[in-house]
Amino acid sequence: MTYRKRVVGWLADAALVLYFAFSLFPVAWMVVLSLKPPDQLFSTYFSFTPTLGSYRTVLGDSEGIPFVRFFVNSLVVSVGAVALSLVVGLPAAYASARWRFRGSENLMFTLLSFRFAPELTVIIPLFVLYQKLGLFDTYVGMVWVLQLVTLPLVVWIMRSYFADLTPELEQAALLDGYSRRQAFFKVALPLVKPGIAAVSLLAFIFAWNNFVFPLILTSGSAQTVTVGALSFLGGDRPRYNLTAAAALVSVVPPLLLALTIQRYLVRGLSFGAVKS
Repeated sequence: MTYRKRVVGWLADAALVLYFAFSLFPVAWMVVLSLKPPDQLFSTYFSFTPTLGSYRTVLGDSEGIPFVRFFVNSLVVSVGAVALSLVVGLPAAYASARWRFRGSENLMFTLLSFRFAPELTVIIPLFVLYQKLGLFDTYVGMVWVLQLVTLPLVVWIMRSYFADLTPELEQAALLDGYSRRQAFFKVALPLVKPGIAAVSLLAFIFAWNNFVFPLILTSGSAQTVTVGALSFLGGDRPRYNLTAAAALVSVVPPLLLALTIQRYLVRGLSFGAVKS
């Protein structure tokens, strides 16, 4: 029986290793493509002379494609969308967790449906409105539209964190003379910091990776890396090495953010802050 369990364990470990290798193969292939020189680009062999020329081209704007500007645009609109979502979403999540009324669950489900609804269902009306209001290809327009992606996420995740806080903590603060606003900022909000860190990272990733909205609602000035990286595929000969380098560079901000808030992220995604 012990031998059988050991064999099953080995087979399970081998299956996990194979799945891990299968999952990482596209990333490894992207790294290989980004390091290949143009004359060896279409070789299927892993034996080649590595070069950083693709990264220098992408970051140096030598192909006439302002990828660095697209990168900055993504940072601006993603950080702006997350900040605005936190400003609006945290009080909304707290209110929805503390005060229940008739139709409150339907209201929350309606908000959540904005996140799950296909983006293509709203993109044409948004395009027309953005053209009329002068929001097309602007930072304000992109930050505003990304709320459809980030705000429902912030409200629904943070709602559960605030619901897990025992109301007696805030009631004690109110008895000590705190106002409801002070109880929110000085008592409830500090206790859900791990949740704020986790939801901020998730919202940033969703905003950073969004493709449909920047594709339709921008044309250059506010274009993001998800759309800008595809510019290297144009022309008579697709430059896969440049596209791979651009894609790998665009992964850096979410990765650095995840590593920076890793301590809060693990706590926030595992068990939350305070359990009632």
